[in-house]
Amino acid sequence: MTPTDKPDIFISAIEANKGIIYKVANSYCKSAEDRKDLIQEIVLQLWKSFNNYNEQFKFSTWVYRIALNVAISFYRKENRRQQVSNPLTDGIIDYVDSNVNSEAEEDIRFLQRFISELKELDKALMLLYLEEKSHKEIAEIIGISETNVATKIGRIKSILKQKFSGIKT
Repeated sequence: MTPTDKPDIFISAIEANKGIIYKVANSYCKSAEDRKDLIQEIVLQLWKSFNNYNEQFKFSTWVYRIALNVAISFYRKENRRQQVSNPLTDGIIDYVDSNVNSEAEEDIRFLQRFISELKELDKALMLLYLEEKSHKEIAEIIGISETNVATKIGRIKSILKQKFSGIKT
């Protein structure tokens, strides 16, 4: 790749994987402005790291890894800022149209709320799990073993089941 080709290749690669970036931003940010800021930060970090991309891994795996690392850092920074400026913020992310009252969509809202309450790493694991990534892919993206992925997902599922059973009784 020549230096003159780099911007075009980068733009094409980002365009092909922009869904990953948006999913991560939607999972970690409550407000539209925060999502825009996070997306911009993710793209900036991808650009800065583009020369270091290892072709041994799928490009989407590399994008997920950087996007999640940036999102976790952003989330922590935002969380600290919000706790200082507004301790009453509840941190609930709601992506479902509030005018729709079906039971399935109510369950989705609860699931999103419960996932938003998870620790940063657990939230990332569930995002990838819900994207139907294999344990191997999740392990590569997160940087933990496949066994650890399976164990953590099992524990998170148990936690989510308990939370759901608490609202269904």
